[in-house]
Amino acid sequence: MPATTNRLPVGFWQIWNMCFGFMGLQFGLALQNANVSRIFQTLGAGIDDIPALWIAAPLTGLLVQPIVGYCSDRTWGRLGRRRPYFLAGAIVAALALIAMPNSPTLWTAAALLWILDAAINVSMGPLRSFVGDQLPSSQRPAGYAMQTLFIAAGAVIASLLPWLLAQFGISNLAASGGIPDTVKLAFYLGAAVLFGTLVWTVLSTREYPPDVLAAFEDAKPAAPPTPLPAHVRYTGALWCAAGLAAFLAIRLTQADARLHLLAAGLFAYGAIQLVAGYSRARNPFTAIVADLLTMPATMRQLVPVQCFSWFALFAMWIYTTAAVTSAHFATEDTRSAAYNDGANWTGVLFAAYNGFAVLAAMLIPWMTRRLGLRLSHLLNLVLGGCGLLSFLLIRDPHWLLLSMVGVGFAWASILSLPYALLSDSVPAGKMGVYMGIFNLFIVIPQLLAASLLGFLLKTFFGNAPIYALLIGGVSLMLAALCVLRVGAPTGDAGSAFGQ
Repeated sequence: MPATTNRLPVGFWQIWNMCFGFMGLQFGLALQNANVSRIFQTLGAGIDDIPALWIAAPLTGLLVQPIVGYCSDRTWGRLGRRRPYFLAGAIVAALALIAMPNSPTLWTAAALLWILDAAINVSMGPLRSFVGDQLPSSQRPAGYAMQTLFIAAGAVIASLLPWLLAQFGISNLAASGGIPDTVKLAFYLGAAVLFGTLVWTVLSTREYPPDVLAAFEDAKPAAPPTPLPAHVRYTGALWCAAGLAAFLAIRLTQADARLHLLAAGLFAYGAIQLVAGYSRARNPFTAIVADLLTMPATMRQLVPVQCFSWFALFAMWIYTTAAVTSAHFATEDTRSAAYNDGANWTGVLFAAYNGFAVLAAMLIPWMTRRLGLRLSHLLNLVLGGCGLLSFLLIRDPHWLLLSMVGVGFAWASILSLPYALLSDSVPAGKMGVYMGIFNLFIVIPQLLAASLLGFLLKTFFGNAPIYALLIGGVSLMLAALCVLRVGAPTGDAGSAFGQ
């Protein structure tokens, strides 16, 4: 590759090829989001069991993304730096998609969800970092917008698939009350799309070698390894104590057992600080912990925004099927035609919000030029909150399509604007690890949701799943308020997003 002082601007089709794999990844995620609760319920899961069964999704991201990000920063071979991870994740995720709708038991389905999510995370983090590696600063917002378009397009098609297949005469009821053929065929098609799009990105793109990336003028200077904060042992001990206290309180009050996950999270956060603080040698673990504890200011300010946003999204993904089938189709019998019609309609709704996200992705550059990144993100999160809250007011399921307009704008904004705010503050040599760390604040709120949502619904809302969407709507409103704490980006960020 020729010597240059900066990343070369790239054309439309090069950005297309870089981001094309996102369509396949989102195909897999959308099939998961719209159908896994349906699979769980069909295999015998109760409403209050669903969050715990979904714990695989955020937990695998929590464990996999920082490690994969750290490793991909240090990888270089025949396929480059990030592309080996695209390919490995694609192979495993495609196999998991084929197996999942054929699960003989509930626990088999839960185990396959772990495998599927781990594989998608192996590809997802490096694919986000890939855009930051390859594009000059002025084109990164456009790259993340292209990602949003592909994510939305893949999700629209994947979410609609069971409903579309039913329109073409594929059976939407299994004779034995198991998984319908519409769902099985949708997952098989999803496996082919996921594998094919990621292989396209692997074969159609090239990467800058690490030494070339480090030499670019717009690359932040290589920094020495980040030291651990001096107080890491003290704060680690405090977090461990908080976790133990929470565990004892749950045991003594005989509270919902799922709250133990919250206590375990507090203790684990303290434990990793203690282990890092008492480690005598620098190693990948201590390096990741040090980068986590000393993250850039912009990332730290975005943490509560991300946490409230993804708590809301997780509530929507795992409870919309149960909410729509019970509140709008008046059934909880998973063997009934009404339930399966309602579950298919949930897929249509998920396709709709992703379709509206395509429209939003086209409008967001215009919004940011006039309102700036922060105010645009705030407005879109408020629209999403209103969309989820409206589920409690609307009774005709067809009118729920209107609710998904707001959700679509929030989704498009969540997928793009935080990364546009963040990307220029991250050193090029640590793009992978920081993107992995940023992903923690996507998965941690999902773990909190898995711990809290079942408890909240059972304790305060009579186990009615529709109220999970109320909680999600309020959470998006809180995320919008937290945007006000994020510092203004340097330069004309709104204008840059529109380039």
